[in-house]
Order: sequence, then C-alpha cells, then structure tokens
Amino acid sequence: MTAPQSPRDDIAEVVLSAEEIAETVDALAARLTEDVGCLQPIMVGVLTGAFVFLADLVRRLDFPLEVDFVEASSYGESTVGGEVVIRIDLTRDVEGRHVVLVDDILDTGRTLSALRSTLRKRGARSVRTCCLLDKPDRREVDFEADYVGAKIPDVFVVGYGLDYAHGHRNLPFIGVLRTELYQSTQA
Repeated sequence: MTAPQSPRDDIAEVVLSAEEIAETVDALAARLTEDVGCLQPIMVGVLTGAFVFLADLVRRLDFPLEVDFVEASSYGESTVGGEVVIRIDLTRDVEGRHVVLVDDILDTGRTLSALRSTLRKRGARSVRTCCLLDKPDRREVDFEADYVGAKIPDVFVVGYGLDYAHGHRNLPFIGVLRTELYQSTQA
C-alpha cells in the first residue's frame, strides 16, 4: 500500500509562514483589543474557512466576548464566485450587540457584504469585519474590511483553514496551490 501524498506536495510556494501568520494574528488582536475590547462583542466566524484563524484570534483576546458561527459562501466546489448562500445561521440574537465578522479571506466581497447587511437588518449595534487575507484585485462589490492581516495578489491560496475542494485546511502555513490541480475546474 502506498502512503497518501502530503498536502504540502500540492504547494507551489509559501505566501505566509506559520511564524508570519502568528505575527499577523497578534497584530490584529492588538487592534481589536483597542477598538472593541470594552464592547463585549460577538465574534462571528464564517465557516468553514475561518475556524483556524478565529480559534487563534480569540485566544489572543483578553476581554469578554462570545463566539458564534455562520456558514455562508459564494463558492461551493469551484474557484469561481457565485450567489451568496447562508447554510447555517447564528445561534445568538445580535440585536443591540456589537459584532465582529471574522473570515479567512476577502476576495469578491460578496459573502462579507451580504452577511454585514443581514446583521445590520437584524439590529446589530455595530458590525466590523476582520479578515486574515485580502485579495483586492478580485473585488466584485464595493467592500473593504475593517481589519486586514495581509494583502495578497490574485493567486489561489490554501492552508491555515483555507481549502481547495475541502482539502489542505490543515497546513500550518498559507501557500499557493499548484495551478494544474485546479485549472481544469475553471474552464
């Protein structure tokens, strides 16, 4: 029996090392502490990509907060964005509360824009957005995150919670996926 291939073998280059990610998360946590530390926010992770980032982020926040999750996406199984679909909704009422939406990557802007709008309609007192990565070249709607860890070029990245077809989330770094692995799905 042949051993399974490592997800590391699918990486063309590393964009952010584990150490660089840790420094980025520390910097975001410091900014959030300054801005929302006294507001007892609900930190809302956008599943599934943000789970690793959110876990690391909230462990660096030393103030009262709650954690909840929403599953929303505009991708499905492909790399091309489409309509935003909310599959799993929050378990907490956001009316009158401060909310920080936490996502792995800001790409087209559709998902976070739709979620921010939904939370505002539900009466959230404030809605801030925090993304580990930002790909401004891919933006399809007028949207900018309040907190961004790193801007990256328009490359397909995986690792640290980001996936391709549900794989590669377990990589401790963020890397560019080898083009030949996904180019047939873009045709």
